[in-house]
Amino acid sequence: MCELLGMNANTPTDVCFSFTGLATRADEHKDGFGIAFFEDRGLRLFVDHHGARVSPVAQLVKGYPIRSDNVIAHIRKATQGRVALENTHPFVRELWGRYWVFAHNGDLKGFVPRLHGAFRPVGDTDSEQAFCWLMQELAKAHAGVPSIDELTVTLRELMPELHTHGTFNMLLSNGQALWAHASTKLQWLQRCHPFRRATLADEDVSVDFAAHTQPTDRVIVVATEPLTEGEDWTPMDPGEMRVFVDGARAG
Repeated sequence: MCELLGMNANTPTDVCFSFTGLATRADEHKDGFGIAFFEDRGLRLFVDHHGARVSPVAQLVKGYPIRSDNVIAHIRKATQGRVALENTHPFVRELWGRYWVFAHNGDLKGFVPRLHGAFRPVGDTDSEQAFCWLMQELAKAHAGVPSIDELTVTLRELMPELHTHGTFNMLLSNGQALWAHASTKLQWLQRCHPFRRATLADEDVSVDFAAHTQPTDRVIVVATEPLTEGEDWTPMDPGEMRVFVDGARAG
């Protein structure tokens, strides 16, 4: 399987610390990595079919403090689809004049939806096919540009169809919110005032967040497995979906 990392904040924040922790796990998840940073309506996307432990692109991301309020990252352990750039998460599509970014951890069996021309997979993964189907169904469900609440209702209606075909842990964002759905493993935490020191679970690296934040800052981090020790990670239940906006739970 793969591992996911998502970040949602109320002010542009860098994710170097959390991404360093995720990349440490790429010895096992070595079939590619990717990370997407939203900046208003713009998007920075870095992907490589080489693992994050050896990729020069990953080294760049670790040392490049890009500030964003929504980030999705993924390290791949291939189950469907060959190891190739077009099969590397996260995937990106446009809908309603915004970029949408998606990453998936799991394995879907027998999911072969009918897709029209607007949303078609480029690679051959079950993940990208599921993303295209989600985008297609969202577009069909809303005649105009929907609110975050309306999108959340529709996504909650769509998730069971994917959940029945296998493991479907996913992160999705349009730059305004971060949606997370758990099938087996997904955890989240909120960092807010008073900020504390955190230490990565897999590497001897610590950050005193109090020295780098303001009292009004709020940050949500979502990961397959807890990335740090001594912080209050909350596991999501199977079939649970949450939406995060401005560094807080919105549903």
